Amino acid sequence: MKRSSFPVASGLYVNYLLFGMFNIMLASHMSFLTEHLHTDQAGISLLVSAMGFGRLFTLYISGVLSDRYGRKPFIVAAGLLMAVFLVGIPLSPSFEIAMVLAVLAGVANSFLDSGTYPALIEAFPQSSGSATVLVRGFISIGAAFLPLMIIFFMNHDIFYGFSFFLPALIFGLNAIYLFKMKFPDMRVQAPKEPVHDTSVSNVEQTVELKANDRSKPRFWQEGLCLIVLGFTGPTLLYIVQLWLPTFGQQFIGMTESESLRLLVYYNVGSLVSVFVLVIVLRKWIKPVHIILIYPCISLLAFGALLLFKSHAAAIISSCIIGFSISGVLQLTLTVMSEFFSQRKGQITGFIYTATSVSYTVIPVFTGFLLKHSQISSVFMLALIVNVVGIVLAVFVNFRYSTIFPSSRKLSPKIALDPE
Repeated sequence: MKRSSFPVASGLYVNYLLFGMFNIMLASHMSFLTEHLHTDQAGISLLVSAMGFGRLFTLYISGVLSDRYGRKPFIVAAGLLMAVFLVGIPLSPSFEIAMVLAVLAGVANSFLDSGTYPALIEAFPQSSGSATVLVRGFISIGAAFLPLMIIFFMNHDIFYGFSFFLPALIFGLNAIYLFKMKFPDMRVQAPKEPVHDTSVSNVEQTVELKANDRSKPRFWQEGLCLIVLGFTGPTLLYIVQLWLPTFGQQFIGMTESESLRLLVYYNVGSLVSVFVLVIVLRKWIKPVHIILIYPCISLLAFGALLLFKSHAAAIISSCIIGFSISGVLQLTLTVMSEFFSQRKGQITGFIYTATSVSYTVIPVFTGFLLKHSQISSVFMLALIVNVVGIVLAVFVNFRYSTIFPSSRKLSPKIALDPE
């Protein structure tokens, strides 16, 4: 890892720590915002969908433009736009203005993703998997801290808007910091020589590469599966982040503060997972295997959450769900870049466009389910989506074993060459 990239990377990770708060801000203030904006839970879900809408229709083009004009302009603009959203929502005089701000926040989200992930891969080409997974870790830190901050403000009768204003201020200051930083060269390439096994001869490497040419990645097979995984993973994440407190209150009988703490447990599990992934990805396991193992774990945890109706089961299941969802989306992007040596911004655009569809559709659909059914139906949907993700991951692993045989001595990071 290049030490000269640490100052830029620190600013990028701070953005995602704040994004962890930003991402659950509306769900965590459900009761306050329904009263302030004169709406209901379905209305707040619509705001979340508006964010997904803004993200959906700008993410791919922002990825292409990020490849052309650089990462910095989009990352700086994202921080400033998110600050505008966070200041504007508590002060919004109407639901309609809040909708406009939500769309703007979605645009900011697309700018942030299309700039940050390529920048991290360029900053740490030999450790790109770990660098992108750490994003999930910082998101988890922010998401775990926000409910505690909200509970503190509630207990001290402080205006709820301050939990919006504080991250907005830091977003703005960090945007100024990153504007002054020098970003890594966009033309950086991953190393061409073996990383883990230096005993492999050049002749053996050449034979293996030629054998690999006989089985090429197919976009309409594993590529499409990975894009759909870019939908299923965030769907599970959004269902939990948006509805876990409601599930705790309505299905288990928790108080509001107890249900908010479920998000803390969820994010603690997520944070633990990130540290585990950073270790195991370096030596023992490949990203493509994680995107199959983790959904299998989360399926069991969602089942336990629905089956065992108790406080203890909810806490344990929330931790395990956080652990098993964390990093899957980022590793899906890493696996996509292993299969297809395309431009990093465009690859990010493919995966995160599918993610944006999830962000747009799922809040509205789950809000509809909750309006006409019970909260348990929302988590039954999570079970179904989880099973679909497992099926897709099985196929991707099969194709990976065909294209990159397990006997290969070359590091899989060679395939991360973006050019």
